[in-house]
Amino acid sequence: VEAAKLAITSPLLESSIEGATGILLNVSGGADMGLFEVNEAAEVIANAADIEANVIFGAVLDESLGDQMRVTVIATGFDDLHRRRAALERSMERTGEVPIAGAAESPAEQGTPRQPAEVGDLLPQTPNTFEMDDDILDIPPFLRDKQ
Repeated sequence: VEAAKLAITSPLLESSIEGATGILLNVSGGADMGLFEVNEAAEVIANAADIEANVIFGAVLDESLGDQMRVTVIATGFDDLHRRRAALERSMERTGEVPIAGAAESPAEQGTPRQPAEVGDLLPQTPNTFEMDDDILDIPPFLRDKQ
């Protein structure tokens, strides 16, 4: 259970699995790992995700782990609301300030508004002079190579 909690609350993660609609879970452990422990880990992960999340899990016996347990979680299906909320929470944790929508980053950005580019400025100044010989297309490629 502890390994499952660590897997979803790692400080290395950009966001939590809250709101995930698809989860792939792998639980690895030694020979003493039972199905009860695997089920407990799956429940911890499923409770942290969306209520209707599709959770697929499997278990692997790895003798080299001994009495330790390794939990790997891949979460998908986050909607934009959860992403924005997680980004806001991370921003508040780092700075202690709430970002204001539409606020400029620096006074230099508050200058004159940008003007849209003219269509003529975006087009190339030199005309396209590509010409193609239509007669060459009448000959199949394998015959063209023999000429």
